[in-house]
Amino acid sequence: MAVAQLSHHEPAVVVAWAGQEILRNRDNPYPFRSDSNFFYLTGFPEPDAWLVMSVEADGSHTDRLFCRDRDPAKEIWDGIRVGPEQAAEQFYMNQACSLSQLADLLPGLLKNRRLMVAPLGRSSAAEQTLASALNQTRGQARGGTFAPGQWVDLDQLVGPLRQIKDAHELATMQEAANIAALGHVKAMRASAAGKAEYEIEAVLLEQFKRSGAQSVAYGSIVASGPHSCILHHRAGDRVMQNGDMLLIDAGCELHNYASDITRSFPVNGRFSPEQKAVYEVVLAAQEAAIQATVVGAAFTAPHQAAVRVLAQGMLDLDLLPKQSVEAAIESGAYQRFYMHRTGHWLGMDVHDIGDYQQPLTPGQVLTIEPGFYIRPDDHIPAAFWNIGIRIEDDAVVTQGGCHLLTRGVPVAVAAIEDLMRAD
Repeated sequence: MAVAQLSHHEPAVVVAWAGQEILRNRDNPYPFRSDSNFFYLTGFPEPDAWLVMSVEADGSHTDRLFCRDRDPAKEIWDGIRVGPEQAAEQFYMNQACSLSQLADLLPGLLKNRRLMVAPLGRSSAAEQTLASALNQTRGQARGGTFAPGQWVDLDQLVGPLRQIKDAHELATMQEAANIAALGHVKAMRASAAGKAEYEIEAVLLEQFKRSGAQSVAYGSIVASGPHSCILHHRAGDRVMQNGDMLLIDAGCELHNYASDITRSFPVNGRFSPEQKAVYEVVLAAQEAAIQATVVGAAFTAPHQAAVRVLAQGMLDLDLLPKQSVEAAIESGAYQRFYMHRTGHWLGMDVHDIGDYQQPLTPGQVLTIEPGFYIRPDDHIPAAFWNIGIRIEDDAVVTQGGCHLLTRGVPVAVAAIEDLMRAD
């Protein structure tokens, strides 16, 4: 529990908020999704809610959830609210209060707490509410009370907890990975010359929703031909051509946990010699990174392993001037064709919270995603132009190395070609 990290302090208060609905236009809001730290601590799904956790020096704590009241008139339009009357029992809080009471009660909940843990730099409106309460608490100093004098960002407290996934979290992430894998497999089978990128995106989205995912984990990348060399290209209306590579980077979100998969393949289902050569380099780089993903290794170890294989592959394909692989790495020459890192933390956010300086630990989940992107250039044979390849899987760090959650989508050249030939 988060409060364990506060047990050696004087009395403290932890504050978190869910966030607000954001209007797209007039009374039409964007879909709401709770702030991940708030949801991790509460499981409460509605906007405008606050958690105020009073933590004593011995680590005991009292949790108070502030949420919107029931409103029959608004519920006709927007759906049933939980309401404070049911929230405490349903979400295992010591107490639930009306959001309308927050301004009156918050100053007292901050009183005589040396340490305050709260999100910093996230919401100006929420921070103004908190600042107002702090000022009211400070105004009572003549009566012998005091306001928190030490502030800590909530990320510092919750980040280490969110990084290590328990069995339930890992099971949810495996299910999210399975759903995303189904979408990728269907997208591979649906791909063909003459179809537009957005048609393939539609296949992904339909499968995600049909399988029970609440949303995409991020805007799906469906990038064909020259677009495959644009790292974050969103599906557009480009019509795929025979001989194009298609790069799909897409994942879904299930119960607030993300999956993240990338696969690259020819839209006609058959790799050209050049496409296969580049693809095999990326696949070997990913395998090297997977082997480097072990307990105690630095987060950078998989990236360094992948870079060495990629740089050697670039030299072997005569895409870099003759030099040693060490020189190509030290000079950064390889970055012409590979300009991003090999992974990131994964969890409630697709680029999840966490310390990238700590060694790999069992229960962490990260992506392993080397790439190789060749744009047209007079010094490169035309057969290599517009080959953009990235292979990405989600890996759980285990005592025995790592376990891949996302191999429900094939990665071997022959397996991909077989899949795309299947009826």
